[in-house]
Amino acid sequence: MTGGGLFGGGKQVVHAVSDVSLSLGYGETFGLVGESGCGKTTLGRMIVGLEVPSSGTVTLDGSDISSLRGREQRRRRRDLQMMFQDPFASLDPRMRVGSTLVEPLQIQGIGTAKEQLERAAELLAEVGLPRNALDRFPYEFSGGQRQRIGLARALALTPKVIVADEPVSALDVSIRAQVLNLMKRLQASHELSYVVISHDLAVVKYLADRIGVMYLGQMVEVGSGEDIYQRTAHPYTAGLLEAIPVPEPALERSKRGGGIKGELPSPVDPPSGCRFRTRCPLAQDKCAEEQPVLRSFGEGHVAACHFPLRTPLPVQPSAADANAAAAGGTTAQV
Repeated sequence: MTGGGLFGGGKQVVHAVSDVSLSLGYGETFGLVGESGCGKTTLGRMIVGLEVPSSGTVTLDGSDISSLRGREQRRRRRDLQMMFQDPFASLDPRMRVGSTLVEPLQIQGIGTAKEQLERAAELLAEVGLPRNALDRFPYEFSGGQRQRIGLARALALTPKVIVADEPVSALDVSIRAQVLNLMKRLQASHELSYVVISHDLAVVKYLADRIGVMYLGQMVEVGSGEDIYQRTAHPYTAGLLEAIPVPEPALERSKRGGGIKGELPSPVDPPSGCRFRTRCPLAQDKCAEEQPVLRSFGEGHVAACHFPLRTPLPVQPSAADANAAAAGGTTAQV
């Protein structure tokens, strides 16, 4: 919510996430991609309970957890943890690593002090750090090591779902692969489900089983990595793919002029109809008059576009098929 102007006009409401629905299976990784400001992080924070949706629900194992409060909310929050983008800012610089890892166990009343300390040491070993790291402060570690500590903290309560918000964007290129491989290994050993938020499509392609593309608070395309990369249906997705740098100068020069043009519209006053129409090379009058609905382009592949890059199937997506179908409000089923 923002003020109405310099001299204090009426308040304006920003709907950061509108009519978005997604589901996440056991042991699955769902990737969320899109430009900065599209609502990815807000959606992730709602899933773990750091933001409360104004409408819609977050469902875990069939139970609505978005309406829980107090002790019950604290208990269920053990199953949903977050891995933050900036590994240094997410750690208290005044706390030793051991205290950081023990704290969630203390809050939840799990184990004795000795058991909690042993659990912290086990977590460090799982992420490839020595036991003596328990007595050190965050500033004594590199960025990659700090992100490992952040992952260890997320694992402390043995969650079912971890939301990883740009987990490697703050790391050196040489360290990114190590952290991504660690996340995949821990996912297999702990039977974790991930929601990975990133603007880097290469990261999402490597980690995710399914990918959702968001634009200005709405899901515009959902599909497998092969669907998104090889059978793109939405012009916005195509623009994102076109913007990926190619490590071959001749090929990079040949695609000059590609990608997405224009500025992202204000979320306070989004365009009518299709929100992408002001930047879409295929936009026509219909795009301003009607909001497109998600249509099926194959099993599990849906996109919302009046003039898609591929021919949709002649039927509307089923409940199982339309993982991002508009359902009135924000629904995240995990």
